[in-house]
Amino acid sequence: MNSVAQPLIEEVGLGEPYPLGATVTPTGCNFAVQCPDARAVVLCLFHPDTEETLEELVMPAKTGDVWHVSVKGVEAGQLYGYRVERGEENLLSVPTDKLLIDPYAKMLSRAMHWNERQYKGDSQFMVAKSVVVEPKECNDDHRPAKPVIPRNQRVVYEAHLKGLTQLHPEIPEADRGKFNGAAHEAVIEHLTGLGVTTVQFMPLAAFMPEPYITEKGLTNYWGYNPVNYFAPEPRYSQKHAIKECMNMVDAYHEAGMEVVVDVVFNHTAEGGKDGPVLSFRGFFPHQAYLQEQTASGKLVYSNHSGCGNTVYSAHPIMTTLIMDALRYWVSVIGVDGFRFDLAACLGRDPQQFSPFAGLLRAIQQDPVLKGCVLIAEPWDIGPGGYQLGAFGAHWLECNDKFRDSVRAFWRGDTGSTADFATRLMGSRDIFPKQFRHINTSVNNVTYHDGFTLQDLVSYAERHNLANGEDNRDGHGHNLSANYGVEGETQDKQIIAIREQQKRNLFATLLLSQGTPHMLGGDELSRTQQGNNNAYCQDNEISWFDWRLDKRKQDFLAFCQYVIALRKSSVLLNSAFLPDDPFQLHPNVSMVNWYKPDGSDKESEDWQAENNKAFALEIRGVPQSNEETEHWLLCFNASDKEVTFNTPLLTPTGGWSLKLDTRYKCPNDQPNIRIQHLFLQARRSFAVFRYTDFPR
Repeated sequence: MNSVAQPLIEEVGLGEPYPLGATVTPTGCNFAVQCPDARAVVLCLFHPDTEETLEELVMPAKTGDVWHVSVKGVEAGQLYGYRVERGEENLLSVPTDKLLIDPYAKMLSRAMHWNERQYKGDSQFMVAKSVVVEPKECNDDHRPAKPVIPRNQRVVYEAHLKGLTQLHPEIPEADRGKFNGAAHEAVIEHLTGLGVTTVQFMPLAAFMPEPYITEKGLTNYWGYNPVNYFAPEPRYSQKHAIKECMNMVDAYHEAGMEVVVDVVFNHTAEGGKDGPVLSFRGFFPHQAYLQEQTASGKLVYSNHSGCGNTVYSAHPIMTTLIMDALRYWVSVIGVDGFRFDLAACLGRDPQQFSPFAGLLRAIQQDPVLKGCVLIAEPWDIGPGGYQLGAFGAHWLECNDKFRDSVRAFWRGDTGSTADFATRLMGSRDIFPKQFRHINTSVNNVTYHDGFTLQDLVSYAERHNLANGEDNRDGHGHNLSANYGVEGETQDKQIIAIREQQKRNLFATLLLSQGTPHMLGGDELSRTQQGNNNAYCQDNEISWFDWRLDKRKQDFLAFCQYVIALRKSSVLLNSAFLPDDPFQLHPNVSMVNWYKPDGSDKESEDWQAENNKAFALEIRGVPQSNEETEHWLLCFNASDKEVTFNTPLLTPTGGWSLKLDTRYKCPNDQPNIRIQHLFLQARRSFAVFRYTDFPR
């Protein structure tokens, strides 16, 4: 930070109530902050190097709920914070020895760390300082255009910024774990070479690890514990978090990729009743956090997030703050969309979920957010919190039913085939025709909060002892398997089964209707050593290992091939059926389901106990100047080879093999053309395209 002149009390004006936050003016800076029931709000200015107090100014003006002041001579780089005097008789009173982060701060001076000793008494040296930011530092007219990715072409890649970059050998050591590292050409070349279109970063906004995890000597690596909704996380920057975050976004845009950020508007790091006072709780505790009345009439925090508090998103103060933050990340930082953590909390109005809740309506109509990618994690842990399928037509929704159905089918669970088939075709039982787009379902088989793909086929149980909770944390219902040995093995047969199951799972993910979401590092066969809740593991358990042996290279090549196969076809990524009026231009003329003997599957066939093999035929609408797409997808999750009697359509045509998961690598795959019979390997997935054979 640049040194700034110490402002003088005599050079203080009333200022303006808007915009909220710290706004540089021609003569200094205007400070405005909401604090509805305070007796006084004190603006604290700090030395940029030592964080010692330069000045404490009682804000002289109040307009409605907004306190404001103008200070002549304050420039960009000035550190500041607030203290509030509210009165001890008020619920959730805040002592003036707690320094508060400006809810509208655009940058923090440093990362937030919990320190009980520094928090007791005056918290000045524990709490990061807000930083005055010059508007021109956040706006550049020469930035690259945002890419336009069609819905059906979108392939989402979820990554943790540090995990993606910390061990990459080509990234300079100083840039590892930083915005600059994520913008490195080696990372971008890997992602574009893989074929992903959209990088979904885990939280990039400023956060603080929870006191309880800090006191165990661990940390909140994932970052789902925000202290501010605007400021990029200082842990990921070297000098200027805003500029470096913007530069990273620009680098992805130049490469033709979207950037989506995971946002946490359901809770904050201030936790429950006994949590720390850091920001919101000091300024507007009743408006920031949802409360409910116990049977005895006592007001307590609602805890629909499982993190001690629930953001009162229906209150105008919080609705406005969240909307302002979303607009800032789109219009200033430049991101292309958001994945909303525990998004059901956004629709509580105030306690019960409604798809027409005020915040959800505000997001839908906002002109700045029009066209943004909006992905809902459509649940929380509160009453009525499971809302899969309840969001509006402009939303995409994470589909846990897809995850569980695909895992169960390929594990060989009986009775899973019918549900698996439903997931293949876009989960229309959840996202019905006419009302939701075919790509609405965000399909995944792995996510950050669970096993990696490698671990999904290597561990039957979770192994989370490193988290310090006696292996009680994390999902217990994983639908995983180890195929003979728990964890790493040198057994070639077990390794072969695991690799084939990885190919089955990944190919199903990419070739199902919906929007595929892959967990970053799966293409590198990344393992977390069986940990399915690595939120507190900022180490090799979570970081990507970029060293690839032959087995890992083969799987990476397989992933690249399958993504390219999806993109090469219209029907494999967006099948618009004739009976779906959501689109006026159907591209599918026929969908057929077959038993291995070639006969049509009847209703009772889907419920057969050993029904683990079937075929799906998708035929496109004939196009005037293009070859009509016509596909046959054959699935065999059983432990036996199956002979498929494929449809014979013309004497001169037949089925050309495009994918067979029995082969380790696309280069190993033979150029097979069949007309009638196909012997499919056990536990395999084959894809054919109908073509006219040369005479």
